[in-house]
Amino acid sequence: MATPKLYLVLIGGAADHLKIRKGAFIFPKLEYLIVLAREKHFGRAAEVCGVTQPSFSAAIRALEDAMGLPLVIRSSRFQGFTPEGEVVLGWARRITGDVRAMHDEVSSLRHGLSGVMRLAVIPTALAVVADITTPFRALHPNVRFNVQSCTSSELLQRLVNAEIDAGITYLDNEPVAKTRFIPLYDERYYLLTTKVAPLGDRKKVSWAEIAHIPLCLLTPDMQNRRIIDRLLQQSGAAVVPVLESNSILVLVSHVKTKQWACVLPEKFVGVFGLGEDLAAIPIVQPEEVHKVGLVIAERTPLSPLTAALFAQIRAK
Repeated sequence: MATPKLYLVLIGGAADHLKIRKGAFIFPKLEYLIVLAREKHFGRAAEVCGVTQPSFSAAIRALEDAMGLPLVIRSSRFQGFTPEGEVVLGWARRITGDVRAMHDEVSSLRHGLSGVMRLAVIPTALAVVADITTPFRALHPNVRFNVQSCTSSELLQRLVNAEIDAGITYLDNEPVAKTRFIPLYDERYYLLTTKVAPLGDRKKVSWAEIAHIPLCLLTPDMQNRRIIDRLLQQSGAAVVPVLESNSILVLVSHVKTKQWACVLPEKFVGVFGLGEDLAAIPIVQPEEVHKVGLVIAERTPLSPLTAALFAQIRAK
């Protein structure tokens, strides 16, 4: 594939404008196109970029006019990108990611590592984020963090789109192609319930047994839920949870009413504090373990922030 004739004008250390056709035109940020792909709505994309919707739409149309190609499928609302638009979007992501990495590397040579480390984390791994960010900040005090919770599939897509620097997700249950990764820990599963509830006095429970009590579980778009569903099905049970949520806090708050139970990863058991009423019971038969780890995109060069984080985790 030939490289499009895109020439970057670097202003304030970022790719602020786009020049096309021998520098005849200067257009708004390549990020406009990237934000539009993420928001799938002109109004929301304009708001994210801090401009009015007419200005945002005019910038996209000017980009189309300069390239002599339709990039966006339009009707009364955003319909997606044309085939040409998808190609330009891919290059926009690559170019802005490379420019960001270049700026960070040059800045780190003068001032040490700084900037924002963008992390995406599956909900069941949120309990270990502080174990990563705290020692990293001790070495690099000028670095700030943005941590977002999302599903494993969303996380991998954000890596591909260069919207995050790294993620924490499952490594061995569903594919994590085109990434570099480092295992962090093994995830094991516990029944969280109250001591006075059914099974609350047990030392261990089986997947078949917990199928017969009122369960609140994560939503089916979560990989953790898909793991739990498979284990329950293998035990011969077909479970319909009485409550689903994408928030572990919601699950635990319901358990504390003494009317519900949920399945939690071992790492989360200590985060909420069991107190006198709650019981965390290992689930066996089978006792399944899944690896959770740090993942970064398979690209060269890495940004200084990403490279430093990966090296620190690997050195442990």
